[in-house]
Amino acid sequence: MIMPSGSFRAAACLSVLALAGAALGQITPDHLYYGKDRAIPMTVRTPSGAAGPLSILLLAPGSGDVKAKADVKAGKIDLSALFPIIWKPDSDKPSLLYAQLVAGDTKVGPAVVIQPVGSFQYARWDPQAVQQFAFGEMQSPVYSGVRTYVDKYIVMDTTAGPITIALRPDKAPNTCFNMLQLTDGGFYTDVAFHRIVPTTPDGKPFVIQGGDPSGNGEGGPGYFIDLEPSDLPHDFGVISMARMPDANSAGSQFFICLSREGTLALDGLYTSFGYAIDGADAILKIAQTKLDETTKRPIDTPRMTAHTVDAAPYNGAPVAVKRPAEPAPAR
Repeated sequence: MIMPSGSFRAAACLSVLALAGAALGQITPDHLYYGKDRAIPMTVRTPSGAAGPLSILLLAPGSGDVKAKADVKAGKIDLSALFPIIWKPDSDKPSLLYAQLVAGDTKVGPAVVIQPVGSFQYARWDPQAVQQFAFGEMQSPVYSGVRTYVDKYIVMDTTAGPITIALRPDKAPNTCFNMLQLTDGGFYTDVAFHRIVPTTPDGKPFVIQGGDPSGNGEGGPGYFIDLEPSDLPHDFGVISMARMPDANSAGSQFFICLSREGTLALDGLYTSFGYAIDGADAILKIAQTKLDETTKRPIDTPRMTAHTVDAAPYNGAPVAVKRPAEPAPAR
Protein backbone atom coordinates (compact mmCIF):
# COMPACT_ATOMS: atom_id res chain seq x y z
CA MET A 1 0.00 0.00 0.00
CA ILE A 2 1.37 3.37 -1.02
CA MET A 3 0.35 6.22 1.24
CA PRO A 4 1.75 9.71 1.86
CA SER A 5 4.11 9.82 4.81
CA GLY A 6 2.85 11.17 8.13
CA SER A 7 4.97 14.30 7.85
CA PHE A 8 3.78 14.89 4.30
CA ARG A 9 0.13 14.44 5.27
CA ALA A 10 0.51 16.78 8.26
CA ALA A 11 2.12 19.44 6.09
CA ALA A 12 -0.68 19.09 3.54
CA CYS A 13 -3.36 19.47 6.20
CA LEU A 14 -1.67 22.52 7.69
CA SER A 15 -1.44 24.18 4.27
CA VAL A 16 -5.13 23.57 3.63
CA LEU A 17 -6.15 24.88 7.04
CA ALA A 18 -4.17 28.02 6.34
CA LEU A 19 -5.93 28.31 3.00
CA ALA A 20 -9.43 27.80 4.43
CA GLY A 21 -8.88 29.85 7.57
CA ALA A 22 -9.76 28.80 11.09
CA ALA A 23 -13.48 28.15 11.53
CA LEU A 24 -14.06 30.80 14.17
CA GLY A 25 -17.78 30.23 14.13
CA GLN A 26 -20.50 29.14 11.80
CA ILE A 27 -24.12 28.18 11.25
CA THR A 28 -24.84 24.49 11.76
CA PRO A 29 -27.96 22.87 10.26
CA ASP A 30 -29.99 20.67 12.60
CA HIS A 31 -30.87 18.39 9.68
CA LEU A 32 -29.62 17.55 6.22
CA TYR A 33 -33.08 17.91 4.62
CA TYR A 34 -36.02 20.23 5.21
CA GLY A 35 -39.41 19.87 3.51
CA LYS A 36 -40.82 22.88 1.68
CA ASP A 37 -42.69 25.52 3.69
CA ARG A 38 -41.44 24.10 6.97
CA ALA A 39 -39.13 25.57 9.58
CA ILE A 40 -35.36 25.32 8.93
CA PRO A 41 -33.86 25.11 12.44
CA MET A 42 -30.14 25.80 12.69
CA THR A 43 -27.68 26.72 15.43
CA VAL A 44 -25.46 29.81 15.43
CA ARG A 45 -22.22 29.65 17.40
CA THR A 46 -20.55 32.82 18.65
CA PRO A 47 -17.18 33.14 16.93
CA SER A 48 -14.17 33.16 19.23
CA GLY A 49 -12.84 36.71 19.53
CA ALA A 50 -15.61 38.09 17.33
CA ALA A 51 -16.17 41.83 17.36
CA GLY A 52 -19.53 43.34 16.53
CA PRO A 53 -23.06 42.03 16.17
CA LEU A 54 -23.83 38.78 14.36
CA SER A 55 -25.73 38.60 11.11
CA ILE A 56 -26.35 36.16 8.28
CA LEU A 57 -25.94 37.01 4.61
CA LEU A 58 -27.82 35.05 1.98
CA LEU A 59 -25.42 34.96 -0.97
CA ALA A 60 -25.76 34.12 -4.65
CA PRO A 61 -23.41 31.38 -5.88
CA GLY A 62 -20.54 32.34 -8.13
CA SER A 63 -20.77 36.10 -7.69
CA GLY A 64 -21.28 36.11 -3.92
CA ASP A 65 -23.80 38.95 -4.31
CA VAL A 66 -25.93 39.61 -1.21
CA LYS A 67 -29.56 38.53 -1.73
CA ALA A 68 -30.71 39.28 1.84
CA LYS A 69 -29.40 40.00 5.33
CA ALA A 70 -30.74 39.24 8.81
CA ASP A 71 -29.42 40.05 12.28
CA VAL A 72 -29.09 37.07 14.63
CA LYS A 73 -27.86 36.07 18.06
CA ALA A 74 -26.03 32.93 19.12
CA GLY A 75 -28.33 29.96 19.66
CA LYS A 76 -31.24 28.44 17.76
CA ILE A 77 -32.64 30.16 14.68
CA ASP A 78 -35.22 29.39 12.00
CA LEU A 79 -33.60 30.23 8.67
CA SER A 80 -36.91 30.12 6.80
CA ALA A 81 -38.39 32.77 9.12
CA LEU A 82 -35.34 34.98 8.64
CA PHE A 83 -35.35 34.50 4.88
CA PRO A 84 -38.85 33.87 3.42
CA ILE A 85 -37.26 34.02 -0.06
CA ILE A 86 -36.05 30.43 0.48
CA TRP A 87 -39.61 29.09 0.18
CA LYS A 88 -40.83 31.91 -2.06
CA PRO A 89 -38.07 32.36 -4.67
CA ASP A 90 -38.13 35.06 -7.31
CA SER A 91 -38.50 32.53 -10.14
CA ASP A 92 -40.38 29.28 -10.74
CA LYS A 93 -37.12 27.36 -10.47
CA PRO A 94 -35.41 28.03 -7.11
CA SER A 95 -31.66 28.58 -7.09
CA LEU A 96 -28.92 27.39 -4.77
CA LEU A 97 -27.83 29.87 -2.07
CA TYR A 98 -25.13 30.24 0.59
CA ALA A 99 -25.88 31.33 4.17
CA GLN A 100 -22.78 33.07 5.56
CA LEU A 101 -22.26 34.13 9.17
CA VAL A 102 -20.85 37.62 9.71
CA ALA A 103 -19.46 39.16 12.91
CA GLY A 104 -19.40 42.93 12.58
CA ASP A 105 -18.12 43.35 9.02
CA THR A 106 -16.13 40.11 8.93
CA LYS A 107 -17.31 36.86 7.40
CA VAL A 108 -16.46 33.97 9.73
CA GLY A 109 -16.41 30.23 9.21
CA PRO A 110 -17.65 28.24 6.25
CA ALA A 111 -21.04 29.05 4.76
CA VAL A 112 -24.01 26.69 4.68
CA VAL A 113 -25.02 25.45 1.24
CA ILE A 114 -28.80 25.63 0.67
CA GLN A 115 -29.62 23.39 -2.28
CA PRO A 116 -33.18 23.15 -3.63
CA VAL A 117 -34.31 19.55 -4.13
CA GLY A 118 -37.12 18.22 -6.24
CA SER A 119 -37.83 16.98 -9.74
CA PHE A 120 -36.62 19.49 -12.33
CA GLN A 121 -34.59 18.00 -15.22
CA TYR A 122 -33.29 14.68 -16.43
CA ALA A 123 -31.02 13.47 -19.24
CA ARG A 124 -32.59 11.16 -21.81
CA TRP A 125 -31.34 9.51 -24.96
CA ASP A 126 -32.31 11.34 -28.13
CA PRO A 127 -31.18 9.78 -31.45
CA GLN A 128 -31.88 13.08 -33.21
CA ALA A 129 -29.61 15.10 -30.92
CA VAL A 130 -26.01 15.79 -31.89
CA GLN A 131 -24.81 14.53 -28.49
CA GLN A 132 -27.28 11.59 -28.54
CA PHE A 133 -29.07 12.82 -25.46
CA ALA A 134 -30.98 15.89 -24.34
CA PHE A 135 -32.13 17.37 -21.05
CA GLY A 136 -35.86 17.22 -20.59
CA GLU A 137 -37.95 19.32 -18.24
CA MET A 138 -40.36 17.50 -15.97
CA GLN A 139 -43.96 18.16 -17.01
CA SER A 140 -44.78 19.34 -13.50
CA PRO A 141 -41.54 20.42 -11.75
CA VAL A 142 -41.76 19.92 -8.00
CA TYR A 143 -39.84 21.98 -5.44
CA SER A 144 -39.96 19.64 -2.44
CA GLY A 145 -37.48 21.26 -0.05
CA VAL A 146 -33.80 21.94 0.52
CA ARG A 147 -30.64 20.03 1.35
CA THR A 148 -28.36 21.97 3.71
CA TYR A 149 -24.76 21.28 4.66
CA VAL A 150 -21.61 23.13 5.65
CA ASP A 151 -19.48 24.14 2.67
CA LYS A 152 -16.38 21.95 2.28
CA TYR A 153 -13.26 21.60 0.17
CA ILE A 154 -12.01 18.18 -0.86
CA VAL A 155 -8.31 17.56 -0.30
CA MET A 156 -6.64 14.79 -2.28
CA ASP A 157 -3.42 13.75 -0.60
CA THR A 158 -1.63 12.22 -3.58
CA THR A 159 1.79 10.65 -3.96
CA ALA A 160 2.63 13.70 -6.09
CA GLY A 161 1.46 16.24 -3.51
CA PRO A 162 -1.87 17.62 -2.22
CA ILE A 163 -4.63 18.85 -4.53
CA THR A 164 -7.41 21.00 -3.03
CA ILE A 165 -10.76 20.99 -4.84
CA ALA A 166 -13.45 23.66 -4.48
CA LEU A 167 -16.91 22.40 -5.42
CA ARG A 168 -19.54 24.20 -7.49
CA PRO A 169 -22.89 22.86 -6.25
CA ASP A 170 -24.62 25.63 -8.19
CA LYS A 171 -23.43 23.89 -11.37
CA ALA A 172 -23.95 20.24 -10.37
CA PRO A 173 -25.53 19.94 -6.91
CA ASN A 174 -26.14 16.19 -6.77
CA THR A 175 -22.71 15.36 -8.19
CA CYS A 176 -21.02 17.58 -5.59
CA PHE A 177 -22.99 16.02 -2.75
CA ASN A 178 -22.19 12.53 -4.04
CA MET A 179 -18.46 13.37 -4.05
CA LEU A 180 -18.65 14.73 -0.50
CA GLN A 181 -20.49 11.65 0.76
CA LEU A 182 -17.99 9.27 -0.84
CA THR A 183 -15.06 11.26 0.51
CA ASP A 184 -16.38 11.51 4.08
CA GLY A 185 -17.33 7.82 3.93
CA GLY A 186 -13.72 6.82 3.23
CA PHE A 187 -14.35 5.59 -0.30
CA TYR A 188 -11.32 7.42 -1.70
CA THR A 189 -8.73 5.72 0.51
CA ASP A 190 -5.52 4.60 -1.21
CA VAL A 191 -7.15 4.84 -4.65
CA ALA A 192 -5.13 4.84 -7.89
CA PHE A 193 -5.06 7.30 -10.73
CA HIS A 194 -5.51 4.31 -13.00
CA ARG A 195 -5.83 6.13 -16.32
CA ILE A 196 -3.47 8.85 -17.45
CA VAL A 197 -3.85 10.36 -20.91
CA PRO A 198 -1.21 13.10 -21.07
CA THR A 199 -2.25 14.29 -24.54
CA THR A 200 -4.93 13.87 -27.18
CA PRO A 201 -3.89 12.38 -30.54
CA ASP A 202 -3.15 15.90 -31.79
CA GLY A 203 -0.89 16.67 -28.82
CA LYS A 204 -3.16 18.70 -26.53
CA PRO A 205 -2.99 17.99 -22.76
CA PHE A 206 -5.96 15.80 -21.82
CA VAL A 207 -6.84 14.17 -18.43
CA ILE A 208 -5.82 12.13 -15.40
CA GLN A 209 -8.50 9.77 -14.07
CA GLY A 210 -9.11 8.04 -10.74
CA GLY A 211 -11.81 7.09 -8.26
CA ASP A 212 -11.99 3.29 -8.72
CA PRO A 213 -10.81 1.32 -5.64
CA SER A 214 -10.43 -1.81 -7.78
CA GLY A 215 -7.85 0.03 -9.87
CA ASN A 216 -8.94 -1.48 -13.18
CA GLY A 217 -11.25 1.31 -14.33
CA GLU A 218 -14.43 -0.74 -14.04
CA GLY A 219 -15.32 -0.29 -10.36
CA GLY A 220 -17.68 2.12 -8.65
CA PRO A 221 -19.78 2.77 -5.53
CA GLY A 222 -22.57 0.32 -6.40
CA TYR A 223 -24.97 2.88 -7.87
CA PHE A 224 -25.22 5.43 -10.68
CA ILE A 225 -25.98 9.16 -10.57
CA ASP A 226 -27.59 11.13 -13.37
CA LEU A 227 -25.80 13.48 -15.71
CA GLU A 228 -26.35 17.09 -14.64
CA PRO A 229 -26.42 20.04 -17.09
CA SER A 230 -23.32 21.78 -15.76
CA ASP A 231 -22.04 24.73 -17.78
CA LEU A 232 -18.69 24.85 -15.96
CA PRO A 233 -16.13 24.75 -18.82
CA HIS A 234 -13.66 21.89 -18.81
CA ASP A 235 -10.28 23.53 -18.28
CA PHE A 236 -7.02 22.89 -16.49
CA GLY A 237 -7.71 21.69 -12.94
CA VAL A 238 -11.45 21.20 -13.48
CA ILE A 239 -12.82 17.94 -12.03
CA SER A 240 -15.57 16.10 -13.88
CA MET A 241 -17.34 12.74 -13.64
CA ALA A 242 -16.25 9.81 -15.77
CA ARG A 243 -19.02 7.55 -17.01
CA MET A 244 -19.97 4.77 -19.41
CA PRO A 245 -21.67 5.54 -22.75
CA ASP A 246 -25.02 5.86 -20.95
CA ALA A 247 -25.44 9.52 -19.95
CA ASN A 248 -26.69 8.58 -16.48
CA SER A 249 -23.95 6.12 -15.50
CA ALA A 250 -21.50 8.13 -13.36
CA GLY A 251 -20.63 6.84 -9.90
CA SER A 252 -17.28 7.48 -8.22
CA GLN A 253 -14.77 7.77 -11.04
CA PHE A 254 -13.62 11.28 -11.93
CA PHE A 255 -11.07 12.95 -14.13
CA ILE A 256 -9.08 16.15 -13.76
CA CYS A 257 -8.50 18.16 -16.92
CA LEU A 258 -5.04 19.12 -18.13
CA SER A 259 -5.97 21.93 -20.55
CA ARG A 260 -8.87 23.80 -22.05
CA GLU A 261 -7.72 22.99 -25.58
CA GLY A 262 -7.66 19.25 -24.94
CA THR A 263 -10.97 18.98 -23.06
CA LEU A 264 -13.14 21.57 -24.81
CA ALA A 265 -15.10 18.82 -26.57
CA LEU A 266 -16.19 17.37 -23.22
CA ASP A 267 -18.37 20.39 -22.36
CA GLY A 268 -21.99 19.32 -21.90
CA LEU A 269 -21.20 15.62 -22.28
CA TYR A 270 -19.74 15.09 -18.82
CA THR A 271 -20.66 16.63 -15.47
CA SER A 272 -17.99 19.15 -14.41
CA PHE A 273 -18.53 20.00 -10.75
CA GLY A 274 -15.48 21.74 -9.29
CA TYR A 275 -11.87 22.74 -9.79
CA ALA A 276 -8.49 22.78 -8.10
CA ILE A 277 -7.64 25.87 -6.07
CA ASP A 278 -4.27 24.47 -5.02
CA GLY A 279 -2.03 21.69 -6.33
CA ALA A 280 -1.34 22.58 -9.97
CA ASP A 281 2.16 21.11 -9.74
CA ALA A 282 0.80 17.84 -8.33
CA ILE A 283 -1.66 17.55 -11.23
CA LEU A 284 1.14 18.01 -13.76
CA LYS A 285 3.42 15.58 -11.94
CA ILE A 286 0.72 12.89 -12.10
CA ALA A 287 0.22 13.65 -15.80
CA GLN A 288 3.93 13.07 -16.37
CA THR A 289 3.82 9.53 -14.94
CA LYS A 290 5.64 7.03 -17.16
CA LEU A 291 3.26 4.70 -19.00
CA ASP A 292 3.73 1.14 -20.21
CA GLU A 293 4.30 1.32 -23.96
CA THR A 294 1.94 -1.59 -24.64
CA THR A 295 -0.90 -1.19 -22.13
CA LYS A 296 -0.61 2.61 -21.75
CA ARG A 297 -1.22 2.10 -18.03
CA PRO A 298 0.94 3.81 -15.36
CA ILE A 299 4.07 1.86 -14.43
CA ASP A 300 4.45 3.39 -10.95
CA THR A 301 0.79 4.19 -10.35
CA PRO A 302 0.04 7.49 -8.55
CA ARG A 303 -2.36 7.09 -5.63
CA MET A 304 -4.45 9.32 -3.42
CA THR A 305 -6.53 9.45 -0.25
CA ALA A 306 -9.17 12.17 0.03
CA HIS A 307 -10.74 13.97 2.99
CA THR A 308 -12.81 17.12 3.48
CA VAL A 309 -12.00 20.36 5.30
CA ASP A 310 -14.12 23.41 6.07
CA ALA A 311 -14.21 25.86 3.19
CA ALA A 312 -13.15 29.46 3.58
CA PRO A 313 -15.91 32.04 4.22
CA TYR A 314 -17.84 32.53 0.99
CA ASN A 315 -16.75 35.56 -1.00
CA GLY A 316 -17.90 34.27 -4.34
CA ALA A 317 -16.47 31.34 -6.24
CA PRO A 318 -12.84 30.65 -5.21
CA VAL A 319 -10.08 31.34 -7.73
CA ALA A 320 -9.05 28.32 -9.78
CA VAL A 321 -5.44 27.35 -10.35
CA LYS A 322 -3.85 28.12 -13.70
CA ARG A 323 -1.75 25.71 -15.67
CA PRO A 324 1.92 26.60 -15.01
CA ALA A 325 3.73 28.03 -17.99
CA GLU A 326 5.70 25.51 -20.02
CA PRO A 327 9.45 26.00 -19.89
CA ALA A 328 10.92 27.67 -22.95
CA PRO A 329 12.56 25.19 -25.35
CA ALA A 330 16.35 24.98 -25.16
CA ARG A 331 18.17 26.82 -27.95
